[in-house]
Amino acid sequence: MDTFALIVTIAVALFFTYTNGFHDSANAIATSVSTRALTPRAALAMAAVMNMAGAFFGTGVAKTVSEGLIETPSGSTGMGILFAALLGAITWNLTTWYFGLPSSSSHALFGGLVGGALAGGTAVHWNGVLDKIIIPMFLSPVVGLIVGYLVMLAIMWLFRRSNPHKAKRGFRIAQTVSAAGMALGHGLQDAQKTMGVVVMALVISGHETFGDPIPVWVKIVSALMLSLGTYAGGWRIMRTLGRKIIELDPPQGFAAEATGASIMFGTAFLFKAPISTTHVITSAIMGVGATKRLNAVRWGVAKNIVLGWFITMPAAALVAALAFGLVKLTVL
Repeated sequence: MDTFALIVTIAVALFFTYTNGFHDSANAIATSVSTRALTPRAALAMAAVMNMAGAFFGTGVAKTVSEGLIETPSGSTGMGILFAALLGAITWNLTTWYFGLPSSSSHALFGGLVGGALAGGTAVHWNGVLDKIIIPMFLSPVVGLIVGYLVMLAIMWLFRRSNPHKAKRGFRIAQTVSAAGMALGHGLQDAQKTMGVVVMALVISGHETFGDPIPVWVKIVSALMLSLGTYAGGWRIMRTLGRKIIELDPPQGFAAEATGASIMFGTAFLFKAPISTTHVITSAIMGVGATKRLNAVRWGVAKNIVLGWFITMPAAALVAALAFGLVKLTVL
């Protein structure tokens, strides 16, 4: 296998992780910044550190990505499929970042993998795609919406006799913990997705076989690139999550972050399912906001976000298929 092709594919995978970091940094810190619980730079630094720590908490999601979605033929065809998949995901990340749309980097990657595999004539594990990607894609926002709503109701009941100003100060402090939990969960989920892609490249090139432990250097570079991307910040998307859906106060911000972090940890450890942190935190914000009153949520903005979720996988798949065609004409 051409070593140069392997190096280029891994480099592109790491660049995808970087775009994932700045695209999804808003997931962890937008609510804390919008409620002024943390300053933007302090929040980004905390999120970068916790993202890196989260990457070392498990490997179940990485194995799902590397082994459960598509076949990985050896040789230049397999590497071309992987390269095209990453191009599709990166293109979608940059496009949605430009428009400030909090779409899913994860589903952009999955769409890219499926599109690249179909264009390359290799098998797609449709059962795995359905069980690990499609069903969680629909369920996780629903769970986030309901749990966020219930958590906020519980907070409102528990603190119904508290001094509002003191309660808000307390929740502003508590948000440093909940934001850290979100960032840790993001690292646990999203760094592992890149680990899975790098492992696929190593298997295709003959340097690894499925079932081998993930090399430590793969964990380190994946975590590092995600952290660097996170620290770069995604201000366009942060404004959408922090302000455009609903104006959050500290108790609402804490409820949304605690909901998102709990769902991400639960799905990673219990089901090894690579869910979208974007879907979870956005739906949790909607659920929390709905406790105030239904029209407090800007449902028009929410509708545009959800529409973006539905087209993410097909759009990334289409770009990946076109990219594979180009790679096949020029390189393979």
